[in-house]
Amino acid sequence: MAKHPLKVKDEVVFAPEDFQQLLDILINNGYQTVGPTIRDGAIVLDEVKSISDLPVGWGDIQDAGIYRLEKNSAQNLFGYALGPHSWKKYLHPPEVQLWWANKCNNGFELIKQKQNAFNYAFLGVRPCELNAVFITDKIFDTKEFFDPIYKSRRKTLFIVAVNCTRPGGTCFCASMNMGPKAKFGFDIALTEVQDPEKYYFIAEVGSKKGIKILSEVNYRKAEKKELYAAREVLENAASQMGRSLDTSNLWSIFYENFEHPYWEKAAQLCLTCGNCTMVCPTCFCNTVEDSNSLSGDHAERRRKWDSCLTTNFSYIHGGAIRSSTKSRYRQWLTHKLSTCLDQFGTFGCVGCGRCITWCPVGIDITQVAKAILGQTHSPE
Repeated sequence: MAKHPLKVKDEVVFAPEDFQQLLDILINNGYQTVGPTIRDGAIVLDEVKSISDLPVGWGDIQDAGIYRLEKNSAQNLFGYALGPHSWKKYLHPPEVQLWWANKCNNGFELIKQKQNAFNYAFLGVRPCELNAVFITDKIFDTKEFFDPIYKSRRKTLFIVAVNCTRPGGTCFCASMNMGPKAKFGFDIALTEVQDPEKYYFIAEVGSKKGIKILSEVNYRKAEKKELYAAREVLENAASQMGRSLDTSNLWSIFYENFEHPYWEKAAQLCLTCGNCTMVCPTCFCNTVEDSNSLSGDHAERRRKWDSCLTTNFSYIHGGAIRSSTKSRYRQWLTHKLSTCLDQFGTFGCVGCGRCITWCPVGIDITQVAKAILGQTHSPE
């Protein structure tokens, strides 16, 4: 049977065994395919060239300060929630060299770092992380201000989103209106449907680039019952979030409770290790480091990720502006859930729950926010 021609917003079906075909087509079109794989007891992002590279049949258990992989009977390709890596490590790398200088007869020759061409295809982008990419666009890729490193990697990006069907114990993307279904910004969005009778992917076309790639895959028109099953899976996921947060009045409440006593309770737990900012898909703080050789004939400048939870981040001549743990933690969370709205017109949090999972002492930002909002008095 001949395949019907695709257009944006079309939804079609293809079999899980044809996912390898999708991978091969992306690679043959010059994309470097990056997706989830298993390493060191966690699901992390790395180059993916085969279905066997994916975490087939693996899920995860997540709670405050807890992360474990578990094998399940189903052979899903995307049966997990999230790992510690976010896609920002490819768009806004943890460390980049900006320039270097070599000594010459007339002084120093300054050499700027050339931006290499990156043609990434991201596979398995969860809707919360997709929204994180668009939040990061507001920071690094606008008409007024843009980072050439970010822009060079972002402009050729191909995104295969995978809607979330199994939220983790710390997920609350439904509260932030960031999931579990991808609504825009993808080239192809997949919904993995597995029931006793059938296992298949519903693929939604999101762009002309998506049409080009998906047209080469073995697909067929989706039946009404298949589309209904996919929607039901996502509705169930939305009702099974491990956490929740009322966002209706966050902006004003945080502004009005700058000296709330709960900030001190949270600070007593916080180790200021910066784990939450490192795993966060939207945190963008960085620092610049200059170094030179002992011989004095070479110098270089590098940009590295940093964290507003460290004392040195706010250091200026005379000391740190935010010297206490309380002030730094309050700065971070207030920006995520309040002042980011003033700055970029969106929350700085997408509800992925990573900061809860990967906090060594299990601080839960939904519980802290609820305490500030007056909905609970528990310090946990």
